[in-house]
Amino acid sequence: MELVKKTSEYKIFKKRSGRFCVQNEKRSWVNGEDKVKILVGEKLIKAAMPKPKEEPKEEPAEAKADEAKDSEAKTEEEK
Repeated sequence: MELVKKTSEYKIFKKRSGRFCVQNEKRSWVNGEDKVKILVGEKLIKAAMPKPKEEPKEEPAEAKADEAKDSEAKTEEEK
């Protein structure tokens, strides 16, 4: 592993595979969200933010009214 950056709070290493690992001042490894925050703060990685889910768009009220009239006309024709 190659030492990339050393601060008073943590050390950042780069593995041969290209991945990063972070060790705190107590020599224990940092994982999860804390690790991602540190690496993003040092601009070593770019974290992908989840895309917000789009809600289905509602049809205009006029289109709904037209559909209702069409369905009424069809039922009258069937009689």
